[in-house]
Amino acid sequence: MSSLPTPATRAGQDGLDALLAQPGTALIGLDFDGTLAPIVADPELARAHPDALPALAGLAPKVAAVAVITGRPAEVAVRNGGFADVPGLEHLVVLGHYGAERWDARTGKVTAPEPHPGVAAVRAELPGLLDGSGTWVEEKGRAVAVHTRRAADPQAAFDALREPLTDLATRHGLIVEPGRMVLELRPPGMDKGVALSEFAREIDAGSVLYAGDDLGDLPAYSAVDTLRTTGTPGLLVCSGSDEVTELRERADVVVDGPEGVVELLRALADRIG
Repeated sequence: MSSLPTPATRAGQDGLDALLAQPGTALIGLDFDGTLAPIVADPELARAHPDALPALAGLAPKVAAVAVITGRPAEVAVRNGGFADVPGLEHLVVLGHYGAERWDARTGKVTAPEPHPGVAAVRAELPGLLDGSGTWVEEKGRAVAVHTRRAADPQAAFDALREPLTDLATRHGLIVEPGRMVLELRPPGMDKGVALSEFAREIDAGSVLYAGDDLGDLPAYSAVDTLRTTGTPGLLVCSGSDEVTELRERADVVVDGPEGVVELLRALADRIG
């Protein structure tokens, strides 16, 4: 049986205690890339850790819901995660595009509003802006992400592009979300904190665990902090990364990447029984 880590904060311990005491009201929120799936140079090749599905299937029936919250399109996250038609995952939802899209395992369907027109506009201008930079563009439907991990000097390329991409996004009513060697241009008002808060309210969650690894997960951390102040205990988990320290500093529990997240999910399922 896997052992549970001891949270570094009192608030984190309260969140874990509440989850274990009443698991049927608990919400487990999880990022995808870097949390359930290892980071890879080509995001199209990202796949969930091989032990993630069994761990999720073991835990999901014991809690109120598991929500995978990602900047990817919901259908892409479902495909890359292998979440469809898995026994035990009936309580799982994927909130794609930071909650703008939703896939529910019970129905297998995606619901979503119309995309923001600014995304198509910046997509058309990006090739000229990025020419010769050694970057790679990921099409995300309702957003566009510019990756610098393949450039000769990834950090220098990231730093050089941040201002011009911000200017481009602003001209078309979008914002830039920085991450681990990636700059994502997307509509405002879409973030993981809003998605997590709204879903927690929808299911009347009695406790919330959120695990992430990147800057885009900070709004979800803040959402858990807010829920704590209003009486909903929460546990913040960092899927450890040397590239992003902000989450480590705020987390109640730090685990060793997706493998550590899988071990935590197993330990929770074992402890709940």
